[in-house]
Amino acid sequence: MTCAACSARVEKAVGKLPGVDKIAVNLLKNSMVVEYDETALDTQKIIGAVTEAGYGASLKEAVQQGKAAKSAQASANDIARQEYEAVKKRLKLSLVFAVPLSYISMGHMMGWPLPEIFLGVENAMIFSLTLLLLVIPVVFINFKFFRVGFKTLFAASPNMDSLIAIGASASLVYGVYALYKIAYGFGHSDLALVHRFSMDLYFESAGMILTLITFGKFLEARAKGRTSDAITKLMDLAPKTAVVERDGAELEIPVEEVEKGDILVVRSGMSVPVDGVLTEGHAAVDESAITGESIPVEKENGSKVTGATVVKSGFFKMRADRVGEDTTLAQIVRLVDDATSSKPPIAKMADKVSGVFVPAVIGIALVTAAVWLLLGESFEFALSNAIAVLVISCPCALGLATAIMVGTGRGAASGVLIKSAEALETVHEVNTIVLDKTGTITQGEPGVTDVLYSKSTGEAQLVKTAASLEKYSEHP
Repeated sequence: MTCAACSARVEKAVGKLPGVDKIAVNLLKNSMVVEYDETALDTQKIIGAVTEAGYGASLKEAVQQGKAAKSAQASANDIARQEYEAVKKRLKLSLVFAVPLSYISMGHMMGWPLPEIFLGVENAMIFSLTLLLLVIPVVFINFKFFRVGFKTLFAASPNMDSLIAIGASASLVYGVYALYKIAYGFGHSDLALVHRFSMDLYFESAGMILTLITFGKFLEARAKGRTSDAITKLMDLAPKTAVVERDGAELEIPVEEVEKGDILVVRSGMSVPVDGVLTEGHAAVDESAITGESIPVEKENGSKVTGATVVKSGFFKMRADRVGEDTTLAQIVRLVDDATSSKPPIAKMADKVSGVFVPAVIGIALVTAAVWLLLGESFEFALSNAIAVLVISCPCALGLATAIMVGTGRGAASGVLIKSAEALETVHEVNTIVLDKTGTITQGEPGVTDVLYSKSTGEAQLVKTAASLEKYSEHP
């Protein structure tokens, strides 16, 4: 999927199926969540509906273990990174040709210095052929727009790429037509015709629109990558291994292999592998990653501990109660992931508009050309106005979806978890924030603010005594 019209089409195609209760298509993550009645529908029919709509789909296997979740997230990150690198390369190459194309094409209008060879009616053919040679590489670098745009257009489900493809193609075809007119003018000594069509080439319009859309895709790919990184950082809080007690011996195993009911050994400096309950020992545990509270919490027999928290001092054995996808951290990751997929009311409204937007724009462009022709204007004039309508409508309004994804991702990286896009949309109405503990809004580390002493002890003596007691201690 490349734009909001694509996701709206997929949503519509699957939404029509009998037994579908709820559907959410995420354009930026290229994913879809469907709630359906299993007696009336199965996954193959859903995949079939997506394929029929002109897109591809495959089942994302339900992940039971953290390892599978991590590898899935890692592969999603790799895809996001690859996409970002590919778009960045395309943008750089496009700019190499688009900048001189625009400069040569528009320079004389801006009064910028241009070589004499590009100026005057007598050099119109050199000027025109130079622009054609500069636009060809831009078209090939961004040929994806044409391939996808015409494919969806012929499948009767036009998207934003269709607008780009039609607009750029019309500009190019008209430019080539203008070239023939210039050649005809020279052959028949009609310099007025040469001058008119050398001003009407539109090659730079095709080149610049392709480059600008690629720039938009570049920003979008960068936003995707950053959000994926934020979720990965959350996942990296969890330890990779755990020490488990089996048959009287201690074994170090990957945390994914920990089973419910296992007895785990946790020492000072280690991270708690999973959620569970202390069965032996005591310790001070830093829970700031989960609760935001900076002071370590004392734990003893029967106390609950949470995965990804850090043991500052002490030693204990614990029973694993919640493992894999059931741990608190895994649920937080899922919450952030779901929030990036959810849509606020305004985005749902935008999706409805995008579903009819592309066909409407194509219709308006055709009406524009027809009206000018009926008013007695030339075909060239009518076509140039129709192209203007198509090209000006090209930029895909991904802003909403990107903003939600970036907002929830940045929030997660800063320790602020947003439960849904709807919450993000209504937060501007909040006028009071109530916090249950000061630790969540401070530096996250305790520090000395005041030293109070009696006259008989003196400040120097008190600080010296405190420092000597603290030197070999792990106490915060």
